[in-house]
Amino acid sequence: MTTENLAPISGSIMVVGGGISGLTTALEAAEVGYEVFLVEKEASLGGRVSQLKHYFPKLCPPTCGLEINYKRLKDNKNIKVFTLSEVQSVAGTPGDYTVTVKTAPRYVNENCTACGECANVCETEVSNDFNFGMDRRKAAYLPHNMAFPQRYVMDPAMSTDDRDKVKEACKYDAVDFDMEEKTFDLKVGAVVFNTGWQPYDATRIDNLGFGRYQNIVTNMMLERMASGNGPTEGKIIRPSDDEAPKTIAFAQCAGSRDENHLSYCSYICCMASLKHATYIRAQYPDAKIYIYYIDLRTPGRKYENFYAKLKEDENVFFVKGKVAEVSEESGTGNIQLVAEDTISGEKVRQTVDMLVLATGMQPTAAIDKPNADLTYNDEGFIVNDFSKGGLFAAGCANKPADVVTSNQNATGMALKAIQTLRR
Repeated sequence: MTTENLAPISGSIMVVGGGISGLTTALEAAEVGYEVFLVEKEASLGGRVSQLKHYFPKLCPPTCGLEINYKRLKDNKNIKVFTLSEVQSVAGTPGDYTVTVKTAPRYVNENCTACGECANVCETEVSNDFNFGMDRRKAAYLPHNMAFPQRYVMDPAMSTDDRDKVKEACKYDAVDFDMEEKTFDLKVGAVVFNTGWQPYDATRIDNLGFGRYQNIVTNMMLERMASGNGPTEGKIIRPSDDEAPKTIAFAQCAGSRDENHLSYCSYICCMASLKHATYIRAQYPDAKIYIYYIDLRTPGRKYENFYAKLKEDENVFFVKGKVAEVSEESGTGNIQLVAEDTISGEKVRQTVDMLVLATGMQPTAAIDKPNADLTYNDEGFIVNDFSKGGLFAAGCANKPADVVTSNQNATGMALKAIQTLRR
């Protein structure tokens, strides 16, 4: 059948999730003329990429990719963005879906200029989820410095006194505590789920001590420390005393490739730890870094070259062996770990200032399944059923992937969604 015989039918595309792959799916579809509804549960677009200091392959800061996409989004009238919104249900058939969406109140309208006066007078503080609870933020807050939309949010936990203060402090009549939750339906022809991933809950890995010992952090916590807009303003320090660590160990596959946790390899963890080693080296040239691994996976020539260069560093040590148990040294907060070196066959006992757990990526859909006719594999990733059509998954909702792979996948799913709208 030729394209001349394909008549377009009326219909829009919904993209669920506004991270880097969701933005890609939405923009690719919108820029060829389709109406797109982009639904994001957080107060800002950007997803996991916005939490990174640098990302592969070029080790760009998040601004590199996000600012370009935000400009494309602003310039495109075909995209309607809903933040603080979640899909409640998807009903119908390919080409004719009704999607019910629930939007939580932001308590700030479009008059907001992000001047920050509301935050200046607000005294209520809450845990900062963006920094994985490593610091606190005001209840009147901008999600992060690259937030889109660039508009403040009022946390429902804000005290009554503070509500009066922030409303009075706003010169633009942007604060509106009368906003209410809304539920509405949208008609679309296809839905692409770009719901992304969550760092695996390290407290569930009993033998690795996360949550019990202060100087054990996860890879994403280290990423936030290293970021200039993070809780330590870019300094990698020990949580217990804010001192510079002289010895740092990485425990690879923390909860991954483990039938009790995540049975699969998360693809990105090895490269993330190698990247983190360069962060540490840049700040502390004499620090000693130990990477305990089962297998190191560096797919592709560029990643293999990155690994080869790091192996030349005389203060970076690779130990083929999985960390089996950890404890805390009395009085110092140092971390004692035990592993078996599978090459020498000897048991390794080591004390380090700080331990980083390379936790894997768990698909968000495995934790919070969308109410839609989707197929999942045993690990909770959404399986694309192209014979059925209409509902698709892209990026890390579909498989563990880096940014480049996620974006390639997202572009492909934009095309699949478009094909659904054409008969």
